[in-house]
Amino acid sequence: MSQTVARAIDIVAFVSRRHRTLGEIADHLGVHKSTALRILQTLEEGGFVRRVPDNRYAMGFQLIAYGQLALDQVEARALARPVLQELGERCGHTVHFAELTGDRVVYVDKIDGRGSVAMGSRIGLPAILHTAAVAKAILAYQPDRSRWLSTCDFKRFTPTTITGRSELEAQLDIVRDRGWAEDDGEHEDFINCVALPVFDARGQVTHSLSVTALKAVAPLAELRTHLDEYRTTAHRISRALGWGGDDNGRR
Repeated sequence: MSQTVARAIDIVAFVSRRHRTLGEIADHLGVHKSTALRILQTLEEGGFVRRVPDNRYAMGFQLIAYGQLALDQVEARALARPVLQELGERCGHTVHFAELTGDRVVYVDKIDGRGSVAMGSRIGLPAILHTAAVAKAILAYQPDRSRWLSTCDFKRFTPTTITGRSELEAQLDIVRDRGWAEDDGEHEDFINCVALPVFDARGQVTHSLSVTALKAVAPLAELRTHLDEYRTTAHRISRALGWGGDDNGRR
């Protein structure tokens, strides 16, 4: 790598942490101010740095735009799959990965558990918003849920199905507060699951993962005892997507 390019990269990283003066940048690089200024002028023309009112230098808006383009090109499913497979091998249950796409939450990956049975979830199919834990784990974190809740027909599938908007909204508030969702046999009465949100680099919830089991094999009470393990998996995927939060879900 050329010395000039290396210095330019160093400057971008240096000003990204906080605003810097020309003198601070020159001292950081170990060069004369005139040398630092020439590089800064080139970076400024390209939008990679900008001058703020106190005559210091900060990260440029063009760099922020490029960063967002890079994030948009990240394939979440590819990043998540090996982590999901590890979880599936450890717990032995079916693991789902879902994505918020427009007005729907869609299953984008599925790791079948040992001795799994046929269930309604399929890769590429939308999750039922008022029954599926993966959907609740995502919707609970959306600032305006109306867009999605208005599409629910609240059809009853089993005795535990949520059949009203106010009831679902109340449950989503609980999900947001405690950090996980569940499906208590709400679509298929012999199956239950728990789900965790997956955060992206902006701290938004665009994906979720769930662990699904036959009630006869692992009822909800048992699945809940493994929530810390499942949360750790969700956070591993979140960090791969650029999330900078801690293990308690805080940024």
